[in-house]
Amino acid sequence: MHRRSVLAALAASGALTTLAACGSDDDSATSGSASSQSSTPAAEGFPVTIEHKLGSTTIESAPAKVVTVGYNEEDFVLALGVTPVGARTPLGSYDATRRPWAVDLLPAGGITSVGQSELNFETIASLEPNLIIGAYAYLTEADYQTLTAIAPTIGDVIPEGEGADSTAAASWQEELTVIGRALGKEAEASSLVDDVEADFQDAADAHPEFAGKTISVVLFNESYYPLDSSDPRGNFFLQFGFEENTTVDPAGLSAEQVPLLDTDVLVVLGRSAEEFAANPVAANLAVVTEGRTIYVPTFDTDFAGALGNSSPLSLPYAVEQAVPQLAAAADGDPATAPATL
Repeated sequence: MHRRSVLAALAASGALTTLAACGSDDDSATSGSASSQSSTPAAEGFPVTIEHKLGSTTIESAPAKVVTVGYNEEDFVLALGVTPVGARTPLGSYDATRRPWAVDLLPAGGITSVGQSELNFETIASLEPNLIIGAYAYLTEADYQTLTAIAPTIGDVIPEGEGADSTAAASWQEELTVIGRALGKEAEASSLVDDVEADFQDAADAHPEFAGKTISVVLFNESYYPLDSSDPRGNFFLQFGFEENTTVDPAGLSAEQVPLLDTDVLVVLGRSAEEFAANPVAANLAVVTEGRTIYVPTFDTDFAGALGNSSPLSLPYAVEQAVPQLAAAADGDPATAPATL
């Protein structure tokens, strides 16, 4: 998904999955003391150098205090057995402190917030981290320079086959792999990738009817934004064997282009069936009238939160919730009622 689409759409969906520019709460925010060197002896696998969209970062030793400044990295770090000392509060209405896939891993007092729509650099510096992770943060160059003055910082992950100037988001597998290397937990990250991918494969194997069917995923935020394979939420549904709708533009969908959503299955994020049908063109699409549409009306549900996080912790939960609804939508029975997640 292109950056301008992400900036508009992610803020509405509560994750990232959504973005406003990341700036300082205070232009005079202190940069704190740099922590690029550690007094702890280097652990096996260190030092390690990570390439990212904003440069190259070397981590000299296993980090003891980690801050996550992006929109889903907290889950990735927790999944690898590390509790961050600070994390960004997700945008949107979903209460991430209650998320069922991670609640047992959160400390009793919670994790210190380092900002939401804007980063609080003073708070980050006060936590004295020796690693800052912004693997899915859309950091600006100014933000990155401020953060690197505090501690070694990893910027947005470069997707495979893309250059550093790419506006596409990395896959959750690529993000987890990079974070695993940074934490000295590369083997654990690889094993976790295999486990989560197995959940998708098991679902695809159990539902061969998904293969070859086209799916459209569209998010409403004042207008409709198709989510393609470069967006974690759009890519989620493709991992079951569905084929992507390549006729729509991720930058936005005009009223005249609504018929392009008439694919085998349609997922509508941010609108109920009644709200989507208020558009007479949408209401008359075969994918709507034949019950092949799944609606996610609000972004404050656990499924919406899990989809927005698109993390190794939240994805198995989202798979469990989505597969029965996808099976109903793809069953070929026009009498099937529309599903809601």
